[in-house]
Amino acid sequence: MKQYNTLKNEVESWRSFSHRLHDALELAQLDDESLRAELETEISAIETDLEKRSFTAMLSGKHDHDSAILAIHAGAGGTDSQDWAAMLERMYLRWAESRGYETEMLDITEGEEAGIKSVTIAVDGEYAFGYLRSEKGVHRLVRLSPFDAAHRRHTSFALVEVLPQVAMDEAEIDIDPGDIKVDVFRSSGAGGQNVQKNATAVRITHIPTGIVVTCQNERSQTQNREFAMRILRARLLELKQAEKEEERAVLRGEYTKAEWGSQIRSYVLHPYQMVKDHRTDYETGNTQAVLDGNLDDLMESFLRSAS
Repeated sequence: MKQYNTLKNEVESWRSFSHRLHDALELAQLDDESLRAELETEISAIETDLEKRSFTAMLSGKHDHDSAILAIHAGAGGTDSQDWAAMLERMYLRWAESRGYETEMLDITEGEEAGIKSVTIAVDGEYAFGYLRSEKGVHRLVRLSPFDAAHRRHTSFALVEVLPQVAMDEAEIDIDPGDIKVDVFRSSGAGGQNVQKNATAVRITHIPTGIVVTCQNERSQTQNREFAMRILRARLLELKQAEKEEERAVLRGEYTKAEWGSQIRSYVLHPYQMVKDHRTDYETGNTQAVLDGNLDDLMESFLRSAS
């Protein structure tokens, strides 16, 4: 039913656009000069709509239409990298809010002094994964460190993971109950606050791959386990797809191992202001707008180049 409703809405949207275009053509054929201003406004709106539809049509991957699971991990750089991970969390939450997506914090590990070590967020909305897959990789920040007494320039790294919210009945992924180890514990907030009396947090370890998934949202143990299993399915699906890509790349003679230092994007706040995507060479000097969640141009430049 979910798939049916999605397709139904898409077909109805295109039918509505077709009627709108037909009406505009009929208006133009009247050749009435008094209608020129109205017609020009309608044509401009149609062109804008068509541009959006043209871009959305590129999001045709199997899971592009799905909601997403976004994970951010602090990398090299100590306290600065943990602060950088928190900055990225804020950036993506603001981007999601601007698009009308719903977000839910699934798991978070606070940093010792500032920021976060890692965070996992569910992003619910149409094409959330399609857009966010452009963000997968290492993000680098260059700035004057607020945590350095000498106020020297520091380079920090954070890893962004993006997974589709794979349904519990995903046919491609079959998890043997004997292959997983489930631990339950009490979830806690920052600084050990909000500790629950009941053990509701869940940690699932997939023994064959060593993948560990934790979900400690303040809800029931059953709900946390279900969402942890969903994340595990998504990670196993990604692993399976990555193995296929590696096999194809080896056959083509193009395979190169992904390294931690191969950042996809740099955010430079000193000695100049610039955000540059190294995959597309797209860059902007408005770093504050990007850090406030204005990511559409960066995302679209990557998705267009990858289509």
